[in-house]
Amino acid sequence: MLLSLSTWIVPLVAAIILHEISHGWVANAFGDPTARRAGRLSLNPVRHADPVGTLILPTVLAMSGAPIFGWAKPVPVNISKLRNPRWHGILVTAAGPGMNLALALLTAIAYGVLLAATAPGPMSWGLSFLAANLINFILINLFLAVFNLLPIPPLDGGHIVAGLLPPRQGEKFERLGRFGLPVLLGVLVVLPLVNPAWSVMQYVIVPPVRAMMEALLDLARFIG
Repeated sequence: MLLSLSTWIVPLVAAIILHEISHGWVANAFGDPTARRAGRLSLNPVRHADPVGTLILPTVLAMSGAPIFGWAKPVPVNISKLRNPRWHGILVTAAGPGMNLALALLTAIAYGVLLAATAPGPMSWGLSFLAANLINFILINLFLAVFNLLPIPPLDGGHIVAGLLPPRQGEKFERLGRFGLPVLLGVLVVLPLVNPAWSVMQYVIVPPVRAMMEALLDLARFIG
């Protein structure tokens, strides 16, 4: 069980930490050194881990067989320090899902190389363990990218929508972030209980994740 859990928890921690760091990297490139000065551009997971969102919740979800997700401590970004606060702010926000999509693509290529290196014989136990981590890393990154692009504050998609709206409307929309957790629970948990046809997970998140996962696995098999 511990080995099985590790093939989900380790990829998840890596995915959500790199997601957060990417916000800081892009912000620093556009003139805001807040994350860099706070030491949040480090790859050291201890600097980013949230005890509940990075460790406890993903472990409980994995053990219960539920969809696995989590979060790291948000990287501090001062939008006012960006050279173009509005448009650079949108790019800083989009960097998180963009990082997850890039990681999924690169991991699919790595998985394809592994298949090519081990063909035509069976994989050893160690390589099979590595393959499971790679496949799960692809899936987790795709899920995080699609999930975070939901247009609900405080998710990245909500921040992107706020940045695209006229400033006054954007500020009002951004303030909805204070109700973000109840709204997410309502959308993801309550709505499907009321009517299964309203399941955002099943009908909004899963279809694009499944389609991209199949495409990336096809790419890996082509390489292999």
